[in-house]
Amino acid sequence: MTGVSGKAAVVTGGGSGIGRALATALATEGASVVVADILEENARSVASEISRAGGSALAAVCDVSDRASVRDMKARANDSFGTISLLFSNAGVTSLEPMMEMSDDDYDWITHVNFFGASNCLRAFLPDMMAQRGGHVMATSSMVALTPSYLPCHVPYVAAKSGLVGMMLNLRVELSEYDIGCTVLCPGGVATGIGNTPRYRPARFGGPMDRPVKLSKSVAQTRKTIHFRPPEEVAEMVLDALRDNRPMVVTDASQRSIFVEELVDVAMAAFDAAEAYDRRG
Repeated sequence: MTGVSGKAAVVTGGGSGIGRALATALATEGASVVVADILEENARSVASEISRAGGSALAAVCDVSDRASVRDMKARANDSFGTISLLFSNAGVTSLEPMMEMSDDDYDWITHVNFFGASNCLRAFLPDMMAQRGGHVMATSSMVALTPSYLPCHVPYVAAKSGLVGMMLNLRVELSEYDIGCTVLCPGGVATGIGNTPRYRPARFGGPMDRPVKLSKSVAQTRKTIHFRPPEEVAEMVLDALRDNRPMVVTDASQRSIFVEELVDVAMAAFDAAEAYDRRG
C-alpha cells in the first residue's frame, strides 16, 4: 500500500484537467506537490490555489518532451521538497485529424509528448526512488489504448498511449523488487481542455497552431456518445488505485464490451488461427 501524507509528489500537466485535480487531491491528503506544466500561468494558478488552502506546492515550468526541461524541473523539485516519492506523468496532447492530413511536426509533437514525455520523467525520477527503495509512479494513457478504433482520427495519439500501457505493465515487474508501485491510468471521456493543446506547441514542433480543430463526421458522432467524467472523480479513482498498488485504472466501465470486441476477441481469433495452422501440420 502506498501512502500519500508527508510524501513529495510531481504532477506533470498539473495546470489543468486531470493534472490539476490530482495535484489538489494530493495536497489535500498531505503531500507536497510540484505542479509542473508547460504553461507557467496555469502551474502558478494551481500552486497558489493549493497554498491558499493550506497546502504546500511549487509551480514549475516543464516541457516533458525535452529531457533538459525535465532535468531542470527535477532539480527545482528536489531543492524544494527533497526526494520525490510520487510521480504522476500526466502531461498529454492530442489532435483529431486523419493521419495523412497531419504534418510531420504534428505527428512528432503528439508522439514525443505522450510517449517520450512519460519516459523522460520516469527515467529522471526513478533512480532516487530505487535508491530509497520505495515510491509510486503513474502514467496517464487513455481508454483508446484499450479500444483503438473507438475514436477515429487519433492515430499517433493511440499509438503513443498504447505504448504507455505496455511500458508501464512491463516496468511494474521491473520495479517490484524495489518496492515501487506502478500504475497506468486509462481514462475515458474527461471534461478537460486537452483539445486546446495546439496553441502552446513548442517551436521545434512547428510552434503554436491557432487554427480551429475540425472534427470529422465519425469523430463528431462518436463524441456524442461519450460520458465525460469530472477530473476530480478521476483523481479520486487514481488515489484509490495507488493505495492498493493496482496496475491499471479505467474510468468508464461502459467501454468493457468494446474492449472485449476490439482487443480480446481479435486476439483470441488470432490465437485460434495459429492453433488451426498447427493442426494442419
